[in-house]
Amino acid sequence: MKENMNILIIDDEVQIRRLLEISLSAYEFNTFFAENGKQGLVAAATHHPDLILLDLGLPDMDGLELLVRLREWYTKPIIILSVRNSEEDIVNALDKGANDYLTKPFRSGELIARIRVAIRSGEERKDTPSLEFGDLSIDMINHVVRKSGDIVKLTSTEFSLLALLAKNSGRVLTHQFILKEVWGYGYLEQTQYLRVFIAQLRKKIEDNPANPVLLITESGIGYRFGN
Repeated sequence: MKENMNILIIDDEVQIRRLLEISLSAYEFNTFFAENGKQGLVAAATHHPDLILLDLGLPDMDGLELLVRLREWYTKPIIILSVRNSEEDIVNALDKGANDYLTKPFRSGELIARIRVAIRSGEERKDTPSLEFGDLSIDMINHVVRKSGDIVKLTSTEFSLLALLAKNSGRVLTHQFILKEVWGYGYLEQTQYLRVFIAQLRKKIEDNPANPVLLITESGIGYRFGN
C-alpha cells in the first residue's frame, strides 16, 4: 500500500472531522473535508481521493443519495460512518455501492483496519486473469481454481459465486446482491439457498470450514471475502 494516501471525509460534525483528522494523520493518511453533499461531490471530483469516509446524516442531502451519485463515476472505496445502525440501513448502503459500514461511535483502530483492507483490496482487484489469495488461485479466464497447486473441482455456479466474492475482496456483499448477480432476480429471497452454496465452497477451499478465513459471514447482512 502506498504511503500518504488521500482520504476525503464528508461529515458535517466538526468534532468528528477533528477526531478523524488526528486519528488518520497518525498513520500518515492525508485528510481533507466536506461539510455537506454538494461540497463532497466537488471535493471528490477535484482531489480524486484514494478513499471516502461518508456520513449519512448530511444537512443538504441524504448520504445514500450522495453515495449513489458518487458511484456513477467514483470507483475507489467508500466507507460509511453513521449513527444509523439498523440492518436495513446497513444493507441499503452496501447495496448502493458502499465497501464497508461502521456505526458511530467506533474505535480508531477498527477504522484504520477497515481502511487498510478496503484500499489493499482495491489495489489488488485489477483487471487481471488470475487472483491469488495465499495458497488459493482463481483463474478468471479458464475458470480453474487451485489450492496449494491442486485443482479444486467446482460447479459453474460455485465458480461464479467464488469469483464474485473474490473480485470484491474486502467488501461486504449483501445476500440480495449476491443472489441477483449469481442466480438472478427470481432468487432474491432464497438466502437459505445461498447458505448451502457457501457451505459447499467452504468445504472445498477453506483449511477449516468450521472456522473460515476466506468466506466470512456478516451476520444478517451477507458475506465478505477476506484475505
